[in-house]
Amino acid sequence: MATSVPNSDDAVREIEAKDAPTRFARGWHCLGLSREFNDGKPHSITAFGTKLVVFAGESGDLKVLDAYCRHMGGDLSQGEVKGDSVACPFHDWRWGGNGKCTGIPYARRVPPLARTRSWPTLDQDGMLFVYNDPEGKPPPPEVAPPRILGATSDEWTDWKGFKQTIVQTNCRELIDNNVDMAHFFYIHGSFPTYFKNVFEGHVSAQYMNGMSREDIRPPAKDGQPQLLGNSSAAAYYGPSFMIDELTYHYDKFDLESILLNCHYPIDENSFVLTYGVIVKKSEHLDAAAAEQMAENMGTFITRGFEQDIEIWRNKARIDNPLLCEQDGPVYQLRRWYEQFYVDAADVTNDMTDRFEYELDTSRPVESWRQEVADNMAARQ
Repeated sequence: MATSVPNSDDAVREIEAKDAPTRFARGWHCLGLSREFNDGKPHSITAFGTKLVVFAGESGDLKVLDAYCRHMGGDLSQGEVKGDSVACPFHDWRWGGNGKCTGIPYARRVPPLARTRSWPTLDQDGMLFVYNDPEGKPPPPEVAPPRILGATSDEWTDWKGFKQTIVQTNCRELIDNNVDMAHFFYIHGSFPTYFKNVFEGHVSAQYMNGMSREDIRPPAKDGQPQLLGNSSAAAYYGPSFMIDELTYHYDKFDLESILLNCHYPIDENSFVLTYGVIVKKSEHLDAAAAEQMAENMGTFITRGFEQDIEIWRNKARIDNPLLCEQDGPVYQLRRWYEQFYVDAADVTNDMTDRFEYELDTSRPVESWRQEVADNMAARQ
């Protein structure tokens, strides 16, 4: 019986993977639309390995506290908003948005040390953000999320396809997509003709032009615009909040949209993914048609994220990915991302210095054009 013995050139590439970090990224994280919390009731959020309570009192300002009462551990999110405080359902201790106990109905005075953790918040463009810092420092002004053009404008639609879903993996898997050109063809039904990444400071940007795959593109209905491709300028501002200025190119007109892609960690092995889209109203569409187009885009965006989630659900964590020439700068992206997981004093220049990388798309486009053409020919 013949046997085969590998020689030294047949060394197997082993997957290396450390446990996901138990520390959570420093930065602003979007918890969702402000209106979902601004109803005069306490809301429970599990994030950063703990439980939080979100509420708005008489002032209307949204506040975030640790959910467990420092008195006897009652769950404040199961309590009641009273005035500008949230009251514990266990003994009615009241806690203000600054973390101080504002009253104990049955006590003569409030203990001087009656204070719980208050989380920095930002209510902007209809979204609620909370700031996490393992060192407990306040958020620097320069890392605040940028304003979103159109988020509160009558010239744009409301958020469409706005969803939150739990993903059972570490959030680094989501971040890796920022440099992963090839997966757009195999997962999302388009292929990039231009792809560039720029990292600088706390911002990680991706610039891409893409064409729609004719072999899987549904036929256009009579009179309906045909999607030809898109151009995208997407950037993470900090570890978890991405704004994608996304223009869809149809055969009859272009349509501007903004895709929101953000997340917050539940723990080291799960996160809440949030996404949605707003669309600029166009002179080429009446109001009803614009709303329907936006709804369709919301459905399309949802399908795209569901495709990603299915991959993440089944893939392995890998710290030493084996890359080819046409892969993006995965290691450089992860070095940029590391700045949010170390103390501020330990952030190094190679994490924040400007880095630009433009992929040569000529070989992928040639290959993908041929694959699409072969698939189209096989149907005939």
